[in-house]
Amino acid sequence: MTTFDEREKGYEKKFAMDADLKFKAESRRNKALAEWAGAKLGYSGGTLEDYIKAVRKADLAEKGDDDVLRKVKADLDAAGLNVAETEIRSFMAQALAKAVQDVESARG
Repeated sequence: MTTFDEREKGYEKKFAMDADLKFKAESRRNKALAEWAGAKLGYSGGTLEDYIKAVRKADLAEKGDDDVLRKVKADLDAAGLNVAETEIRSFMAQALAKAVQDVESARG
């Protein structure tokens, strides 16, 4: 195997690891966001677990984070809770930073 082939395989492995990290971190972020919003909505137990699944599923609707943001914002609005989009985005950013840290530390 040539040096170029080894380098290419190394980049492929890094890309796969980065994609895995991104997926795991976003999933954790979405769970934290759903728990945060669910607490505002008064959810607990099975209702909260179902809501967490619904928020995670919403993330599959389109590329990016706007699908999750729209779902949570719409749910909060429907419940009559006036939570600014900037507050939701801020929580999402904080939760993602913590999730990345957690995933990276678990990975070693």
